[in-house]
Amino acid sequence: MTLPRWNPPVTLSPREARIRKRVGKKRKLFGFLCDHRLELFDDDFQAELEQMYRDTGAGKNPMPPALLAMALLLQGYSNASDSEAVELAACDARWQLVLGCLGCDDPPFSQGSLFNFRERLIAHDMDRKLLERTRELAKRTGAFDFKKLPKKLDVAVDSSPLRGAGRVEDTFNLLAHAAWKVVLCVAELRARPAELLVDELGIPLLAEPSIKKALDIDWSNPAAKSAALNRLLGQIETLEQWVETNLSSESSKPPLQDQLALLEQLRGQDLEPDPDRGGQRIKRGVAKDRRVSVEDPDMRHGRKTKTKSFNGYKRHVVVSLHTKLILAVTVAPANQPEKDSLPTLVDRVEHLGLELASLHFDRGYIESSDVPELVASGVEVICKPWRQSNGDKFAKTDFSLDFVSQTVTCPGGQTQPMLLGESARFEADVCNACELKPKCTTSDRGRGLRIAANEPLQAKLRVLQRAPRGRARLRQRVVVEHTLAHVGQRQGNRARYLGMRKNEYDSTRAAVLVNLQVIQHELECPKLANAA
Repeated sequence: MTLPRWNPPVTLSPREARIRKRVGKKRKLFGFLCDHRLELFDDDFQAELEQMYRDTGAGKNPMPPALLAMALLLQGYSNASDSEAVELAACDARWQLVLGCLGCDDPPFSQGSLFNFRERLIAHDMDRKLLERTRELAKRTGAFDFKKLPKKLDVAVDSSPLRGAGRVEDTFNLLAHAAWKVVLCVAELRARPAELLVDELGIPLLAEPSIKKALDIDWSNPAAKSAALNRLLGQIETLEQWVETNLSSESSKPPLQDQLALLEQLRGQDLEPDPDRGGQRIKRGVAKDRRVSVEDPDMRHGRKTKTKSFNGYKRHVVVSLHTKLILAVTVAPANQPEKDSLPTLVDRVEHLGLELASLHFDRGYIESSDVPELVASGVEVICKPWRQSNGDKFAKTDFSLDFVSQTVTCPGGQTQPMLLGESARFEADVCNACELKPKCTTSDRGRGLRIAANEPLQAKLRVLQRAPRGRARLRQRVVVEHTLAHVGQRQGNRARYLGMRKNEYDSTRAAVLVNLQVIQHELECPKLANAA
C-alpha cells in the first residue's frame, strides 16, 4: 500500500503570507511550524512514519502520516480535544496555514483518523522519535552551533506531579464500581439489561449510583460500617458464584476474566479477616502499590513532599544545560521513587548516541542503581548531599572517614574499621572514658555510625557544597526546574488520558512543543544564543 506524502507548499500564497505575518506577533509557534514543517517532517522521517502502517491494503486509505503528526502538535499547542481539533482544522486559518490546506471547506482529517493515528504513534514509540527530531531540527536551523558545544553533555533531571484522570475512590466505592463492571460485562454476554440482571440475582446494591447512599448507615459507627462492608461483599460473592456456575468458560477469557481479576485485586489489597466481628474488614494501613482507581490501572498514591500528596503519576525530564533542549521524557506511577526512573532516562539519552559529562539532579535520584556505574564511567554527579544531623550530638560530618584505609576516626581520636553500607561501632570502654562523650552519645555501648553504600560520593558532594564554586554548580539545575514548569504549563497538571503510556505520550508531545519554542527563541535572539 502506497501512502500519500504530506507536501505543503514551499512558497506561500498571498493570503498565506498575510496570515503568516499576523501570527508572527502572537501565537508565534504557528509561524515557526509553517516555516520549518518540511525540515521537521522531511522525506526520511515521513518514510519512518509510513512504516507504522500495514501493507496489506485492507481498510480505508489513510491520511498522510506527517499531516496527522503535525495535527497532534497543533492539538497540544491549542489544548484542544479530538473533536475540537477537527473543527479547528476546518475553521481556524492558523491551523490551515500550518497544515497546508488554507481555504478548504472540509477538515483534512476526521476524529477517528486522529484517534487511530495517535494509537499507532504510541504503539511504535514514534512520539519519542518526534522528540529526537527537535534536536535534529535545532542542528539544521543553526539555532545552536553544535560544533562549538562540548562533545559530552551536562544534563539535569527532575520530576513533577501529574494528577491522574481516573476517579480516586475509597474501598467501598472501588469494590462497588468494579462489581458493576462485572455486571455490565455479564449483561453484554447474555444480551440482557444490567438492571434486570441485578434484580434477578438479588444484588440491588451493585446497581446503585451511590453505594454509600444506598447503604445509608452512620459511618462513624464501626459496627455499622463493618456490617455494611460485609453486606456489600455478600452481594459481590453472589455475583461471582453465579458467574462461576453459568459462565465458567467465559470467565476464563477477556473481557470477563479481566473484570473478575480486578475485583479480586481490590479485595486482596484493601481487605483482611476481621478477628473481632468475623467476616472481612478494611485492612489497617495502606497496601504497597495500592490501586486507587478502577478506570486507570496505573494511577497510584504519591507524595511530592511529606505534607503534599497526590494521586496519579510523576513525569520526569532530562534537559541539556548547554541548549535547554529536552532530551528524554518518561512517566512513572506516583508511588515509584525517583531513583527507579533514572535508568530509563539515562538509557534514552544514550540511545541518542550522546555521552554525559555531568548529571545534575536532586536527592531523590542519588540512590539509583545506575549512579555507581555512571560515576565509575567518569560522569560527574552534581547533587546536594543528604543532610547530616544528630540533634546536639556530633554528626557524621564531625568524623574523619578514610576511604583508602577503610577506617573512621571519631572526634575523640578513636579509630575503627568501616564497611560501606554497614554500621561502624566504637568501643564502649573508650567511649565511656572519653571527655567528649556528652557531645557524642548517651549510649553505654559506645557510639555507632551508619556508613552509607554511597558514602564516598556523599563526601565529595559535601565538599562541593562547602565551596562557592560548588554551590554555583548546584544552582545550574534550576534550568530543568524552569523547563519542567514549561512542560507543566503546556500539558497541564492533570492527566489528559487514562494509563501511563498514553500520558507519557502527552508529556513527550509537550516536551516537543517546549523544544520547538526554545529553538524559535534562539533563532530570533542569536546574540543571546551566542552569549550562552
